[in-house]
Amino acid sequence: MNDISPARILLVDDEAALREPLADYLSRQGFGVSQAVSAAEARSRLRDEKPDLVLLDIMMPGEDGLSLCRHLVEAQDIPVIFLTARGEATDRIVGLEIGADDYVVKPFEPRELVARIRSVLRRAARVPMQAPDNEAFSFEGWLLDPLKRRLTDAEGATVAISSVEFRLLMAFLEHPRQVLNRDRLLDMVQGREAHLFDRAVDNQVSRLRRKIEVDSRNPQLIQTVWGGGYMLATDVRRVPLDPD
Repeated sequence: MNDISPARILLVDDEAALREPLADYLSRQGFGVSQAVSAAEARSRLRDEKPDLVLLDIMMPGEDGLSLCRHLVEAQDIPVIFLTARGEATDRIVGLEIGADDYVVKPFEPRELVARIRSVLRRAARVPMQAPDNEAFSFEGWLLDPLKRRLTDAEGATVAISSVEFRLLMAFLEHPRQVLNRDRLLDMVQGREAHLFDRAVDNQVSRLRRKIEVDSRNPQLIQTVWGGGYMLATDVRRVPLDPD
């Protein structure tokens, strides 16, 4: 038995001809697999269980996969891999922009999908910062608790961030005042396996700026370094967390 065998996968797809054989294959690979035929059924299952990863079709009757993905990454912080027949670059970028961890186009090779699942699970299991459990990270009035993945502003109000936005912010906080080019950000935030485009990195930075900058059109915290990438242009301090 390998080290990922306990991982539980929720497979959400309305096509039984794809969903059922894929669930059988993943089970033979050592995953625990549950199935849902719609976003509504997936939400019902999520009330009773929290999978380690969700395989999610975009085009389904009723609520589509994009809407469910937003809920998964923002409210439940569950990694998502999209399974879809829509293979255009713009569609991939939309999925990644809202927080999906990867994107696999139908038809796909099951062994490749398993490799991507394992890669996403490894990234999700990493501790993003080497910090004591009772420390948070402070920058320009913002406070980020890396264990709870909670970002609060100077007034103490919580600002929701997706999993991808969290990992992107972590990358900047780990390397303040250092230029991070797109290739390095891809490795640190999504991993090479995700096959992101440069534009997707730019869009994720723009989304993060809209949440932490006073004026996202004139950013002062996350600055663009032309020809180089991006830089967090402020100091970062580790501060003790108040006990709950």
